[in-house]
Amino acid sequence: MIIVLKKNAEEKDVERFTGEIKSRGFGIHLSEGTDKTIIGLLGDTSKLDPEDFLANEIVESAERVSAPYKMASRSFHPANTVVTVGGGQSGIIPCCIGDGKTVSLLAGPCSVESEEQIISVARAVKKAGARILRGGAYKPRTSPYSFQGLGAEGIRLLEKAKKETGLPVCTELMSVTELEYFDNVDLIQVGARNFQNFDLLKELGKANKPVLLKRGLSGTINELLMSAEYIMANGNENVILCERGIRTYDNYTRNCLDVSAVPYLHKVSHLPVVIDPSHACGIRWMVPVLAQCAVAAGADGLEIEVHCNPEKAMSDASQQLTPQQFEELTTKLNKYAAVEGKCI
Repeated sequence: MIIVLKKNAEEKDVERFTGEIKSRGFGIHLSEGTDKTIIGLLGDTSKLDPEDFLANEIVESAERVSAPYKMASRSFHPANTVVTVGGGQSGIIPCCIGDGKTVSLLAGPCSVESEEQIISVARAVKKAGARILRGGAYKPRTSPYSFQGLGAEGIRLLEKAKKETGLPVCTELMSVTELEYFDNVDLIQVGARNFQNFDLLKELGKANKPVLLKRGLSGTINELLMSAEYIMANGNENVILCERGIRTYDNYTRNCLDVSAVPYLHKVSHLPVVIDPSHACGIRWMVPVLAQCAVAAGADGLEIEVHCNPEKAMSDASQQLTPQQFEELTTKLNKYAAVEGKCI
């Protein structure tokens, strides 16, 4: 349920009103805008009648929210959420995702393979315009015989690349037991296979770090938003949604990129939306085309895989761009973004 307060409501009256609601066992999500203040009620509101709140002189309207997700809903939080990655650190260039002015690029190799590899890629993607370095330290793979990543050593190498370039880093967390190694990671990624690992999501709700939440292989939009709700309901509202392609009946590409997810998510939620064209298609030459589509659809960012020598990559070789291809793409994306009044 959401309750909209009158514009001239005094602070003491708002505090008294919210205090009464809390005393009845409900949680409160307060969203203060320039024109109105919205109170979102958290908990079982099925027995509450919206009409009962209208008797209070500071209440303008009250209505039920039909969506099962509350904190991720735009009804609860009309203004766009802007997630800052890497802020407050000396020598690190912060990146704001969802500000409506920029299309933020997260770029780097699928897997961290060596110190030389990750630092050379980090320098190249920064030069081309990337704002965040991505790289997998822990790798969930379909086959147990495939390269599984360097683990904690991979995170240490990401930290070196971070110091070298000033780029915040993003890497995937697969298990709660690995969280202790993520102190210096700026953006924690939850991969498609873990997007409904609810114990992991709850722990990330307690972590003071932004989370990039990827849609599952066969996940619906509602399921993605409910997974975001798990993180937010546990205290962490810095969530970025990521569309990375879903599994369909055809297999000419690795997955099927759901571009329509971007405008729909922006309509129903206030959270930023990023697209990963690399995992969506799994084909190098298609990545730039899908990236252009993502910008046109209004994506707040792009996560793109880049490797200095893709043919020798230890994972996902066929979908990673070379630094030169990535630089050519960012030049083109700037023109597409300009049409939307944005920049890379």
